[in-house]
Amino acid sequence: MEPSGVNTPPDMDIETIFLDRDGVINQKLPEGEYVSSWERFALLPGVVEAIAALKQAGLRVIVVTNQRGVALGRYTIADVEAIHARLQAELAKHGAKVDAFYFCPHDKKQCQCRKPLSGMFEQARTEFPGMVAASSVMVGDSLSDIEFGRALGMRTIFVSGDAEHRKAGWEKAGELADEVAADLPGAVRQILG
Repeated sequence: MEPSGVNTPPDMDIETIFLDRDGVINQKLPEGEYVSSWERFALLPGVVEAIAALKQAGLRVIVVTNQRGVALGRYTIADVEAIHARLQAELAKHGAKVDAFYFCPHDKKQCQCRKPLSGMFEQARTEFPGMVAASSVMVGDSLSDIEFGRALGMRTIFVSGDAEHRKAGWEKAGELADEVAADLPGAVRQILG
């Protein structure tokens, strides 16, 4: 996927793209199952090229992902970090990269970082001090992703994905989002014009 125009985003106000992980970057597993290792991590079609296009356009790409499976004992923080390291290596083969990964390892109502709460955005702002929500876009496939972006004042894009892997609340997420795309490549086309 090639970015349109020159190597700057058409909307000069956009600087940072926040991406959910499961269901946006990789195949979401059935409800109650978790991506606990690289062997269970299946990149979705066109994702590598989409992230490369965002980077070629000069945008910051940050992954924010709830990983409740850690709290439930299904896998460890080290497992999540290993998956992200492998993803980064895969992206690098194609001239792409993620600038930062943030994840919430907690169960519901145990923290301030689980989306839709703003903790992961605050973590990102600590690492990237000039970043503001108003110049950011949240791309996600769940209601909590869209609520996270909206609460912070970000532009939001709901990724509808395939019907069999949608989480409860997806209809409301699609209604609340500023835009809807079938997948990450479609969302990136909307972002880049």
